[in-house]
Amino acid sequence: MERSIETVFRGSPEHWVGNGFHVSNYFPSATDFEKRMSPFFLLDYQKPERYAPTARKRGVGTHPHRGFETVTVAYQGSIAHRDSAGHGGIIGPGEAQWMTAGAGVLHNEYHEESFAKAGGVLHMIQIWVNLPRRHKRTPAKYQDITREAVAETPVDGGKGLVRVLSGAYEDLKGPASTFTPAHMLDLRLKPGARVRLPTPKDYNTALLVLQGRVKAGGRKAAEAGEFILFKNDGDEVHAEALDDSIALFLSGAPIEEPLVHYGPFVMNTVDEINEAIEDFNAGKFGSLKD
Repeated sequence: MERSIETVFRGSPEHWVGNGFHVSNYFPSATDFEKRMSPFFLLDYQKPERYAPTARKRGVGTHPHRGFETVTVAYQGSIAHRDSAGHGGIIGPGEAQWMTAGAGVLHNEYHEESFAKAGGVLHMIQIWVNLPRRHKRTPAKYQDITREAVAETPVDGGKGLVRVLSGAYEDLKGPASTFTPAHMLDLRLKPGARVRLPTPKDYNTALLVLQGRVKAGGRKAAEAGEFILFKNDGDEVHAEALDDSIALFLSGAPIEEPLVHYGPFVMNTVDEINEAIEDFNAGKFGSLKD
């Protein structure tokens, strides 16, 4: 059964994260909910924007995280990542990184050096994925999802392409290892392309249109920058592109646990948030220079 649409909306007014990411927040702040898209907790979207050349670092300096995972997906431009667990990498167009903060980690994110020096268009998304209580203290981990690693398949006679970053699409499985079932699909669709996206009825599910126009749920087309939140009333989403379109499909098993967040920490109780702050101040997240 095809899912119907609960609402279509745009994110909050754009704001700067550090000096390198000009983003709109779609949840939780833009929609005033914290668990409606669980296990996905936060989504910041940097629409295509041109940055002038610079020799200075541009991005976000060293900061902590605990209790969740950060997923960064690049469409244009390149981002460099380093963390206090000794991991690092560069995310280029069509690639992603999946960082598990777990028990605690410091990291920083900057425009990749050669990209910053040349200048250019940056287009990317960062998503926070909550961790279940039993995995909140898992050791920090880093997954580099390269273009070659992403599973992909043509759809609708070659009119479209589904790229699987995590979870599954039909018989394809994404390269990311996750603690909670989560489908994250990068859709590239030509005009007229139709795609059917199966997902369990109880999974919280949405589609963010990044380019073009996409119809779903029997409603008028959503345009670039619009977020389609689906009701939990069916086991598949039907989407049709009216233009050359790019969209991100998110669908995951909700985590039915208490949720408390404060800045860069996402935990289950206030006491755990206070403990995270104390541990960070005590240097227990390691060290990392900008």
